[in-house]
Amino acid sequence: MLTSAFSFSLMTMFVKLGAKRLPWQELVVARAAVTLVLSYAWLRWLKIPAFGVHRGLLIVRGTFGFLGLSSVYYAVTHLPLAEATVIQYMYPPLTATLASVFLREPFERSVWVSMLLGLAGLLLIAQPSALFGGMATPLDLGGLIAAVLGAVFSACAYVTVRTLGRGEHPLVIVFYFPLVAFPASIATMGSHGVWPEGIEWCWLLLLGLSTQIGQVAVTRGFASGAAGRMAAYSYVQVVFAGIWGVLLFDERPTPLSLLGASLIIGSALLNVLAKAKPHLG
Repeated sequence: MLTSAFSFSLMTMFVKLGAKRLPWQELVVARAAVTLVLSYAWLRWLKIPAFGVHRGLLIVRGTFGFLGLSSVYYAVTHLPLAEATVIQYMYPPLTATLASVFLREPFERSVWVSMLLGLAGLLLIAQPSALFGGMATPLDLGGLIAAVLGAVFSACAYVTVRTLGRGEHPLVIVFYFPLVAFPASIATMGSHGVWPEGIEWCWLLLLGLSTQIGQVAVTRGFASGAAGRMAAYSYVQVVFAGIWGVLLFDERPTPLSLLGASLIIGSALLNVLAKAKPHLG
């Protein structure tokens, strides 16, 4: 799980490096292209039918994944790296809420508390002038909306994965993500593509590789222990993102942003640890 957190933090770092000149949606294309090739090769090697059984729902999962990925990449290119990362971690209570509505899973008190904490943390990070007045240093509104949408679409994707997990191989579910994202990102990029130059090729390749390593590591991590306990380790990604932001992009979080980030991380940890409580001991 620590390897996964480190790899995903590298992914966001390479997104921000590449976005200095390349359009953000081109970064989605590069990420999808690399993971599409690697995922398909993995399925062929294991002799698993790549296209699954529930293809309609698999396409829905891939669509949510594409929308979430696009939102997160836009947020990373328009917000400080740590803030963009931490807002994404609003997805655990959102996932629990959607699972309660669509999958009839119990809606526990801890979800209500974690959602309130997450909302308070979001307000401290966003610092809207209507609430904070002259002391506010508000974030880019478009980037903020994209970060929240990234969490929402991620929650939708995870709920779909829960449904698919009853009848599809996990690698098939992973494969449909880039299978949908690659053509969709090319279509949305349109004529705004820019031919990479020099070191940018390296950023794009490392973007795809770090994502694939992160996905493999997180899969192995969740297979090795209680889901809630394992998920708690993934929040180290926020620390890594903050380090890259300071070292490479001269980003300095404000005290209010740090407090807001702590509330969001705390809300997510409350949710996953409450879910894992029967398995701990």
